[in-house]
Amino acid sequence: MVKHALRAVPPAYFMVIAIFIVGALGIDGYTSLFSIRALLVLSAFLIIASAGQTMTMLIGGIDLSIPFVVGFANVAVAQLGADGVPFWLAVIIVMLISIALGALNGAISAILKVHPLIITLGTGTALLGAVLLWTRGYPSGSAPDYISNFVSIGASIGPVPVPWLVPATLVLVVLLLLFETQTALGRQVFALGSNPTAAPYVLIKPLRIWMFCFGLSAALAALTGILLLGFSGAAFADAGRPYLFQTVAAAVIGGTALSGGKGGILGTVAGALALTQLNTVLIGFGLDQSAVQAALGALIVLVVALYGRQAHLRNSI
Repeated sequence: MVKHALRAVPPAYFMVIAIFIVGALGIDGYTSLFSIRALLVLSAFLIIASAGQTMTMLIGGIDLSIPFVVGFANVAVAQLGADGVPFWLAVIIVMLISIALGALNGAISAILKVHPLIITLGTGTALLGAVLLWTRGYPSGSAPDYISNFVSIGASIGPVPVPWLVPATLVLVVLLLLFETQTALGRQVFALGSNPTAAPYVLIKPLRIWMFCFGLSAALAALTGILLLGFSGAAFADAGRPYLFQTVAAAVIGGTALSGGKGGILGTVAGALALTQLNTVLIGFGLDQSAVQAALGALIVLVVALYGRQAHLRNSI
């Protein structure tokens, strides 16, 4: 399982290096300290959100509720704070609601044998709609200064010119990598995605794994929304909109198969770095947002076509 998880990493990281070289040669200031810090911070947000998407894709699912959970957490934490709830308590409340929603998505998909695409889209829309009704579409409140400093591009860790968000994201990546490669549950995630029909016969419980993966995805989406609140300084219900496309794209570019059982967090990190750089480079070359989206879509088609030539793991078992 570890071998299959790591196999798609090198091409994705070569893409990161290639895009960086193009940006360095073609855009003034692309290699400046501020530019690299901004790249790392923006990539960190995408890595956190995409890590959860990766977990759902490894079992053959997909989580389209991520952008809605990001927006929900962004607005709900701010509004609860404005209503007098301590920030730490607001975070706990929002995280618990998000995890419960994610676990519900996984349970419905596993029990009813329904693809989570429609389920997650529906529950995510309902969740964000409910919080907008609560705030009447005009959320108030903001994050404490220590959260803003945690994610600020201009912040530093002593002499190290990056905010705490960057090393914290690295720690998260290491923990998820250890989960994937060193734990029984992590190996069961790959086994279930590789062959969902055979998994129950080797004492793997699909319901538990689906609830865990979708619960984790929702938790990381909510965390992204809370951190974005500190980054932007104000609540914004559409804060998660870019993550509908980008979390799937980051995982796919990193080699995680839409059919499940192949990929992992290391590839997703490369995918997130590549996407963030590509956005920056294309905008730096003067393309408008619609052209950027077209280019990213073409890249996804190309990557899926290349990875699609590889036999799925279940065919080799």
